[in-house]
Amino acid sequence: MIKIEYPPYQPRISKEDDKEFIFDEIRKRWVVLTPEEWVRQNFLQYLIHIKKYPASLIAVEKEINIGDLKKRFDIVVYGKDSTPWMIIECKEMNVALDQSVLDQVLRYNINLQVSFLVITNGIYCFAFKNEHGQLSALSKLPSFPSSPSAV
Repeated sequence: MIKIEYPPYQPRISKEDDKEFIFDEIRKRWVVLTPEEWVRQNFLQYLIHIKKYPASLIAVEKEINIGDLKKRFDIVVYGKDSTPWMIIECKEMNVALDQSVLDQVLRYNINLQVSFLVITNGIYCFAFKNEHGQLSALSKLPSFPSSPSAV
């Protein structure tokens, strides 16, 4: 398990018709503030401000095809060569990070073929390095590569 030290964060929140919205700096739009979205927005702040991952290389909630199914990943970080480098699956805080969550991110990786897979519920975080289809657990999130081949 990886301990995440979240940076101080003052999210832009608005309320409309009894619904709360949070401004997503990556998607450049307001989104409904669900418990999972709260985790996603805080984890994005961690990636950008603590880990120094380039915001311009992060995608949030994009659609991918898995066979005949259309699914949406939570976060993908691209390498400097524009290939997917890391996928992150966010769950709300009360969701256990069990095998089903890992299986979900592994299904997404069938198409993406990333080097790193991460699952988090905002409290707990697990990361894995993917080498030739073999996963090995990591004790911390990797630093962003300085060159496309530095994975």
